[in-house]
Amino acid sequence: MTSSRIRQALASALDPDLGTVDGLSWLNRAIVGIIVLSLLLVILETEPLVYAAHERLFTLLELMILTIFMGEYAARLWVCVENPRFSSRLAYARRPMAVLDLVVIVTMAVSLVGFEGALLRLLRLARLLRVAKLGRFAEAFRTIGEAVGARRYELLVSLAVAGGLLLVSASALYLIEGGRQQEAFGSIPRAMWWSVATLTTVGYGDVVPATPLGKVFATLTAITGVGLIAMPAGILASAFSDAMQRKREKDREEDRDGV
Repeated sequence: MTSSRIRQALASALDPDLGTVDGLSWLNRAIVGIIVLSLLLVILETEPLVYAAHERLFTLLELMILTIFMGEYAARLWVCVENPRFSSRLAYARRPMAVLDLVVIVTMAVSLVGFEGALLRLLRLARLLRVAKLGRFAEAFRTIGEAVGARRYELLVSLAVAGGLLLVSASALYLIEGGRQQEAFGSIPRAMWWSVATLTTVGYGDVVPATPLGKVFATLTAITGVGLIAMPAGILASAFSDAMQRKREKDREEDRDGV
């Protein structure tokens, strides 16, 4: 086989746009499996008892996965010109997903060098970014993105309402309880912790109002929080429903065209 034919065959296996089969190719399925395995390794490495007992095995597996990811990145960079969407390899390398692939590779390589303390833990945690590599394989991620994008205005409005309620409730408790509980309500920023816990209906209970007026206002804040949580949830539920409906209609049109 010539270099051009090898590149075309590899492109059809790596690039879903050029694939000849429905769903993921065998190569992309294997890559998904490796990504999941690498995520599992990152999670297990945070448990000292597990990592200390198998440190050499973890290092070997990380080196193997790093080599595979480097090979995948190089292969995608080589075959990307087969896709008409990319005018050059530089145009492909600038894409957010390609940049993310490179960031994952760099963080894996640097963390294997052996930094100490918090920096090492930070680099190991950064490798969880590789979960985003699954985005290129999952239609669900694209559907979620479309749904959120279609309702971005409504979500921004609900976020603005939430910010206003947070400020109002924190200011009110500062005025009502600030003189009695300096540590918890002595300033508006301090009272915001209580407001966040109450408006989100979490209610940790570590900070509570002590005066009758403060308790009355806390009750109103908690009731308001129920509606606050329901607002973005309803917006997103409607957006997901619309996005799935559009996808079903698109699939039906494709089926009709294929007949």
